[in-house]
Amino acid sequence: MRLLLTSDTHVPTRARVLPDQVLGALGHVDAVLHAGDWVDVATLDLFENCARRLIAVHGNNDGPELRARLPEVARAELGGLRVGVVHETGAAQGRERRCAARFPELDVLVFGHSHIPWDTTAESGLRLLNPGSPTDRRRQPYCTYMTAVIERGLLVDVTLHRLPPRA
Repeated sequence: MRLLLTSDTHVPTRARVLPDQVLGALGHVDAVLHAGDWVDVATLDLFENCARRLIAVHGNNDGPELRARLPEVARAELGGLRVGVVHETGAAQGRERRCAARFPELDVLVFGHSHIPWDTTAESGLRLLNPGSPTDRRRQPYCTYMTAVIERGLLVDVTLHRLPPRA
């Protein structure tokens, strides 16, 4: 099972459109996990129309229309893994401990908000992934997103993709 992980797309405030690499991946994965801060309802509509399966949440920059359509936390079983998506997890310090306590039933938690890529595993075994942002690098050298594969109930081939600078 192939996954696309993204967050903080911020269209059209940080970019007019999504990068071609992200758009191209939408139809070639089995599930898309989006950790919020869409900003634009049209972007959610695009993902819903193009993705085979969308597991998504709203973020702090998402208005009433998006909040009406998306939960704060989403959970799903994908390929034998219990996966969750949430926008914000708080400060980096203590993140693994806090998330393991808040989400003891999950194997993988995808989150966003900071625009900083993150890949760690809590003592409990919970894998925490932040794909960064494909449109707003903030203090990072690149805009980013992630892909991953689930094989036989294991998360493998987690890849952070760096996007070229926008023209």
